[in-house]
Amino acid sequence: MGFERWFNRTLNRLWGFIEDRTGMPKWALRPQPEFTFKPSYWTGAFVVNAFLYQVVSGLLLLLYYQPSTNPTYTACGQAVGQLSTAPAAWCSTFYIVNSVPMGSLLLSTHLYGAYAMIFLAFVHFFRGYYLGVYKAPREFSWMVGTLLLLATLGMGFTGYVLPYTQIAYNATNVGLVLALRLPTFGPLLGPFILADGTSQGLLSRMFAAHVVLIPLALGALLYAHIALFESHGIAPPATSDPLQRRRFTEKEDEKAVPFMPTIFFYITKWALAYIGLLIGIAALWPWNLPTYVGNVAVTPGVTEPDWYFLWLFKVVDFYGVTPVIAVGLTTVIILYVLFLPFLDRSKRTHPRDRPIVLFLGNSLMGFFILTTVWGGLTPGQQILPPEVAERIVPIFALNAAVVGLFYWRYQKSYRARLAAAGKTPTLPGAYPTPATATPSASASEVSHG
Repeated sequence: MGFERWFNRTLNRLWGFIEDRTGMPKWALRPQPEFTFKPSYWTGAFVVNAFLYQVVSGLLLLLYYQPSTNPTYTACGQAVGQLSTAPAAWCSTFYIVNSVPMGSLLLSTHLYGAYAMIFLAFVHFFRGYYLGVYKAPREFSWMVGTLLLLATLGMGFTGYVLPYTQIAYNATNVGLVLALRLPTFGPLLGPFILADGTSQGLLSRMFAAHVVLIPLALGALLYAHIALFESHGIAPPATSDPLQRRRFTEKEDEKAVPFMPTIFFYITKWALAYIGLLIGIAALWPWNLPTYVGNVAVTPGVTEPDWYFLWLFKVVDFYGVTPVIAVGLTTVIILYVLFLPFLDRSKRTHPRDRPIVLFLGNSLMGFFILTTVWGGLTPGQQILPPEVAERIVPIFALNAAVVGLFYWRYQKSYRARLAAAGKTPTLPGAYPTPATATPSASASEVSHG
């Protein structure tokens, strides 16, 4: 015990010296309440950790990658038996996988890391959606986060074609057709995306967007997102209390856990666990490089994008759904998510008090999961309207029934608790207004009900 006390005292003195000389308390991130030390509160930090790994692994891959469609005459061409047609972009990827020490592991972790980053971004999004973190005063933080999610998907889209495989090239062309159908922006984006109309021009633009343009946008948006987070602090737990404060006071911040070193080491622990898991998966299931663009010796496969765009490709397979309709549907979803803070005006943040928002969120998630799995099982197969209705209508109907049932049950139990406490809602089946419900009563009877 004596050694432990001496060690902790020495460590505290050392850390105090570092804080004093660096002024760290003035520039480190704000402290956080103790109740936030659960993985569910740090989904945003997990996305940042995944992004940082993508930056590091991507920079290492840049040492070997060649963004060129010109045929190569290296040992790569001899290895695939097509000396005069194997593009340099594909061959440089082939070289990374087969000749660079641990290159296959590096490339596989970069690819799986992209999948993980997109998945974690969706987890972060849906958590915020269901818990109502977009409500005042965090409206702009939500909007910036939505743009971050779109930029992350853009990174996945532009990076998919860089190995210059035939399946990725075909999927990118289909995606570009959809992008060019965007109202107003599509025709404007065309010259910037397609360049001079050649394969080299397309690859060069995708490479520039993936390596320079979108990472810069991601960095700027991430800075704005963190700055807004620092301004308002972490969102309090979801509650049915309409009078709940949405900010922590300075006195509450003083009692919270400091970012350095406690929170920093907490996040670092999860970052190391993430990297270890990523390397383990990549070592067990390394990525196999498909054939290159223009390899006439191999039968072309079905055009299929990565999993995060499978849902959109499947929607286009629905009979009567044109690219314009698919892009229009996507635009409506994006606008709904982007302006959700101004569409959902309820002051309560608990999902049980927002049945319409809950229904729409469940429906979107169910629709995405269904069409993604459907697209993976039957890519490129046209689906007739009866089959579309047979698969999709039950999702919305069941979701409406479940949400309606739980909302009715909650309202019933809520009115029973009010009656037991000698209180009456202002309207049958409605919550008492702030004028008739004190914060203490609302928090004790509703939030924990």
